[in-house]
Amino acid sequence: MHWQTCIKSFQHQGGKVQLRPLRLLCPMTKVALVQVPCVLGDKLENLHRMESCLDKVQADIYVFGELFLTGYACRDMLHRLAEHIDGRSVTRVAGMAQERECSIIFGMPALSDEVPGLMHNTALAVDAEGKVQRYDKLNLANFGPFEERFWFSPGSKPAVFELEGLKLGACICYDLFFSELAKTYALKGVDALICISASPSTSREQFERILPARAMENTIYTLYTNQVGAQLNLVFFGGAQAYGPRGDLLAKCKYFEADACVVEIDHHERSLARRMRPTVRDTVGRASAPFPLENF
Repeated sequence: MHWQTCIKSFQHQGGKVQLRPLRLLCPMTKVALVQVPCVLGDKLENLHRMESCLDKVQADIYVFGELFLTGYACRDMLHRLAEHIDGRSVTRVAGMAQERECSIIFGMPALSDEVPGLMHNTALAVDAEGKVQRYDKLNLANFGPFEERFWFSPGSKPAVFELEGLKLGACICYDLFFSELAKTYALKGVDALICISASPSTSREQFERILPARAMENTIYTLYTNQVGAQLNLVFFGGAQAYGPRGDLLAKCKYFEADACVVEIDHHERSLARRMRPTVRDTVGRASAPFPLENF
């Protein structure tokens, strides 16, 4: 994390007005949205690719796509590849994070901590101390080419990741189309909505319409990273992108190519957006949150 010069104070000297920058006022956190092709079923190679990306891009938090550890279209390989969140693969990611003093968010098939035999489509957040946080996808896609309910069990509640001084509302791909989830996160006080995705090219237009809408209606940063490349009959378009709390496009990756972009999260900008368009203020007290906040 670094610090931005947010305000300037006025100082009179010899009848002249000088601007003196005041630092250490507004924390800025760099988030890297990374899209790199992964190899179906090859966790070791995908971890190698992850580590290579960490060394090429400088950031505080790195975000990879949905089911990045294994690839998305693994189908009946998933039960063999799934791990508990204290398994070998996550332990290795924790080592990467600790060594580089950064945080990493990525997707994987994770075994249930509560019910033996169940598997979730999970986003994991690993912080610089190796601590692991999880979110299990609530809204599983089961239409068109998607058959997630055949393999996965849905999660039971939202999750807020606390990383590098930020609160991040976690969602996975199809979750983004359920506005009540993003609204609940906004009411919980998150700084940003983080969406990891495996979206094929046929879905690009829908995602690029809804991403700025989620940012504007909740006055939060909305960050999206996607799988890229072909897996079986699916072609993922990449196009990772970030929107500010007023819906402005801040950064965007290339389509159909390995790429990464870095966006800075500015606490002051979110506060300013909420003064200009107070949707969160006007929601509080008028309606209850779609998900009970005590469940977090």
